[in-house]
Amino acid sequence: MAIWHGNGLDGHGMMSTESNLLKDVKYTSKSRFEGVPGGSPEELIAVAHAACFSMKLSFNLSEHDFPPTRLDVQCGIKMENFLINESRLVVKAKVPGIDQETFNDLVEDARLNCPISKLLNISIVVESFLS
Repeated sequence: MAIWHGNGLDGHGMMSTESNLLKDVKYTSKSRFEGVPGGSPEELIAVAHAACFSMKLSFNLSEHDFPPTRLDVQCGIKMENFLINESRLVVKAKVPGIDQETFNDLVEDARLNCPISKLLNISIVVESFLS
């Protein structure tokens, strides 16, 4: 749920999720576009994409008998001229016994097939690292 008060530039809003994971998180145009503390819709998209991608990659790896020890996925959303045009995922993975080519193939499948990737009609870039 989102509630907005006032005009676009000087107003403010509050975001909450049904599960109360987020409750009354404040957001403003300054928190969205100028780096002032507070939330933004793009931040929510980024964390949703990172979470969805990490789960899809975990399923992919496990289905090929390479259950991951840890997947650290960060996502940045790029916006230009008030249009979101890129989601960039950076993956650091601990996956015992996997070779680089198999890992790369499973990362690419997750990039293309996690539900949030399918939802986004933008460029999705993934940088992945095995440790």
